[in-house]
Amino acid sequence: MSKVNDFLTEAGVFFLATCDGDQPKARPLGAHLEADGKVLFGVGDFKNVYRQLQANPKVEIVAAKPDGHWLRYTGKAVFEDDPKYAEMIMDGLPQLRDIYNETTGNKMMVFHLEDATAVDIPVMGEGEDLL
Repeated sequence: MSKVNDFLTEAGVFFLATCDGDQPKARPLGAHLEADGKVLFGVGDFKNVYRQLQANPKVEIVAAKPDGHWLRYTGKAVFEDDPKYAEMIMDGLPQLRDIYNETTGNKMMVFHLEDATAVDIPVMGEGEDLL
């Protein structure tokens, strides 16, 4: 998992693709965390992305680094029950506390991928399995 987390950190922004019925939807994200042997991601409980993940947990995350390598991380989103993970993500990105707090009523929902594959793909050549 460290290789996936390191790749996402170096990329900075990555894209999460979900399905909305039969329409693919992709959006940029940046919040992630490696903890307890998993790479964790946060999304708002008030957002369409959360509802899409509930309806169809199959996702793909794509990121690109400045050196031309790109990551394809595919799997099934599984949400975490322990609120400590949302706190850990917000500790790393304190500006998120302006969005996710008791006043707004918004809650960060944290998930990781199971049954996943992760491939580091160079511009030319074969990809390297990261899991």
